[in-house]
Amino acid sequence: MPPPASNAPGPAGQSASPGRRPRTRRNVELALLGFSLLLLLGYSAAMEAGALDEITKDFWIPTAILGAIFLGAHLVIRFFAPYADPVLLPTVVLINGIGVTYLRRVDLLGSESSAKADPSIFSGWGGKQLLWTLIAVVLAMVVLVVVRDHRTLSRYAYTLGLGGVVLVMIPVVLPAKFSEINGAKLWIKVGGFSLQPGEFAKVMLLVFFAVYLVRKREVLSLASKRFMGIDFPRGRDLGPVVTVWLLSLMVLVVSKDLGTSLMYFGMFVVTLYIATERGSWLIIGLGMFFGGVFAAYFLGAAIGGPFANFYQRAEIWLDPFSGDRPYDDGYQLVQSLLGLGTGGLFGAGPGKGYPDEIPEVHSDLIFAGVGEEIGLFGLTALLVLYLLVVERGLRAALGVRDSFGKLFAGGLAFTVALQLFVIIGGITRLIPLTGQTTPFMSAGGSSLMSNWILIALLLRISAAARNPASTSATVGVSAGRGNPPARLHEAPTEMIR
Repeated sequence: MPPPASNAPGPAGQSASPGRRPRTRRNVELALLGFSLLLLLGYSAAMEAGALDEITKDFWIPTAILGAIFLGAHLVIRFFAPYADPVLLPTVVLINGIGVTYLRRVDLLGSESSAKADPSIFSGWGGKQLLWTLIAVVLAMVVLVVVRDHRTLSRYAYTLGLGGVVLVMIPVVLPAKFSEINGAKLWIKVGGFSLQPGEFAKVMLLVFFAVYLVRKREVLSLASKRFMGIDFPRGRDLGPVVTVWLLSLMVLVVSKDLGTSLMYFGMFVVTLYIATERGSWLIIGLGMFFGGVFAAYFLGAAIGGPFANFYQRAEIWLDPFSGDRPYDDGYQLVQSLLGLGTGGLFGAGPGKGYPDEIPEVHSDLIFAGVGEEIGLFGLTALLVLYLLVVERGLRAALGVRDSFGKLFAGGLAFTVALQLFVIIGGITRLIPLTGQTTPFMSAGGSSLMSNWILIALLLRISAAARNPASTSATVGVSAGRGNPPARLHEAPTEMIR
């Protein structure tokens, strides 16, 4: 007598009932997308009511344009990545839409004489961000269509790694007039066009980090001594960490930006921790980074030179209200803190803040401007959305079967979290203020395009993790050799050998 069919849920919550097509959850994604757009429509109406004391007849047009863009993205996902995570796209849509709506709010600012600004839909920062959103989403969907299997990226790991280093170094070697904005050399400026190549470098470097650490994880996992219950690696295995540490310090000194330096080094250390499962690498990484930062600070105080810019930023961070700093070099940080303080718990209300008092409110300090209007509770809800993006990325990393996919997805998810920490830490005075942008919200094409590419890659990896056909095939191959892999270092790595 044949055994009864099992109805137990399969991988990623899929039903294993025979003769029944596994659900792709695309309708769930569509419903969540519609809900996100309704929230954006309400926010847009409230913003205009607060800023203009009326709701214009065209208030719905930006949301409608965003809806058309994201509906197109949904259709591409439905046909080319049907098993992708259904929560990622709607969550990012809501964050991106809040950014576009707030930038339109900045466009509606009155002058000093309280005259209303031009409320045209396609003017100013809001109109530009709509265009950049279209370009970024189209580029992300192209990546999703072209990269049909995330493991193919591992074949180009060293090429991508070299390309990432080149992109990081280009602003460093250019003269300041072509690369420096607000003291940080992170840009390529030609005429009225500017590009931040480091935003694209982070994804390229993550591919290289993931492939390198999959190949070297056994060596890097070896322990030398045990101290306070923690196994520390052998001294001879510190070479890769020291190399990346020196490169990150070079970025800190030459590019004059703590956030970018922390981003690259943090990406490598966390990916190393995921690969080896040893907490000692996190301790070593934090110790090395903070040691380098303190050394740069004291060298800036003693000799100045290339360390002078970081020393100045650190001094502003330590005491932004000293002397004339609130009106001079500490103006950005002080106004950011005052904006957040003015918002309080509930905020001044959409459209009722004073973003013209906050420098760079359209880019670096947009989080402070939004916080003034929606308050601590609103910012907490916004942070939960970002946390949801990170959580779904980590879930994809846990669900995918190959080692490269696990490391790559984990690194991508952590990159979003680290970039958010760097910018929020700067505007709240937890760390020195940096030139990082808030993912999916700040004005500008470089950050928006690179982060949408990141989401496309997470969608591709989550599709592989949730696809019952590919998962069953992998389990079948593994079962022929023994037990299915349960941990990272047991997972198959055929694609990157």
